[in-house]
Amino acid sequence: MAINEAITQMMKKDSSVFVLGQGVKSPWYVGNTCKDLIKKFGEKRVIDTPISENAITGVGVGAAICGARPIVIHPRMDFMLYAADPIINQAANWSYMFGGKSSCPVVIWGIINRGAEQGAQHSQALHGLFSHIPGLKVVMPSTPYDAKGLMISAIKDNNPVIFIDDRWLYNDKEIVPKEIYSLPIGKGIVRKEGKDMTVVAISYLVKEALIAISDLEKRNIFPEVIDLRTAKPLDKEIIIESVKKTGRLVICDVGWKTGGLSAEISRIIVENIPGFLKSPVKTVALADIPAPTSPTLEKSYYPAKSAIVDKVMEALK
Repeated sequence: MAINEAITQMMKKDSSVFVLGQGVKSPWYVGNTCKDLIKKFGEKRVIDTPISENAITGVGVGAAICGARPIVIHPRMDFMLYAADPIINQAANWSYMFGGKSSCPVVIWGIINRGAEQGAQHSQALHGLFSHIPGLKVVMPSTPYDAKGLMISAIKDNNPVIFIDDRWLYNDKEIVPKEIYSLPIGKGIVRKEGKDMTVVAISYLVKEALIAISDLEKRNIFPEVIDLRTAKPLDKEIIIESVKKTGRLVICDVGWKTGGLSAEISRIIVENIPGFLKSPVKTVALADIPAPTSPTLEKSYYPAKSAIVDKVMEALK
């Protein structure tokens, strides 16, 4: 409910904030994250739309250009690809094309639906694709506290922000502060200090990394865990400083390995501090195949704590 609280508080504070997307009336369609919003603010500010991702997003981008602060919801991130034109060709380029004199403060909120037999067309984490585009910011919280703070920052931001949520994090019952607060976009956080290894993770793999660290500490191995919070802009400094200290790096990405976040982080290290590495960079990421539907195959496809432990041990060797 942290995101619901963030949106509620910002809609009360700023009349230009409104929500539109598929299923905002439904208590389950977007994981209860929009529960009761339509009761609080009415159908003019919480708009349950037809199924037309391109049109919905185009409306949001147009409204943002005209001075509103829309939040466009895509309950399955996969279908944001239908909205590639308004996101990539319009929103991302708008401020640049007008020399910064016009802005497009739209939040495009995509939800990843991995697992639960969703299959190849309903399970994709597309942050790598959107991080490639100049003009877009890409946010991926791993805790309710961060989700609220980063959503508020995204709504306030004058640039288009892709806010990526993961249903696998919806069971986290952390209580967040009632007051309005924001977290800086582009700043990571050290979740666990350590000395033997840097583990950089994002989204649900942050939690898996912390579980893996508990196992590793029993073997007298003490990795440092960094939660990126944001895929773009990346917090280069926090990664570089940690690798300088530990000399080893394991990257945990919820997307595919080829051309993804792990490749970008590896580039940052190789370009800036290659001499500090005591062993090759290791990566935990999805195999370069579409998501399976079979529950048995899903268990092998999606990385978890065991994969992180294995990569840490490989790097130490």
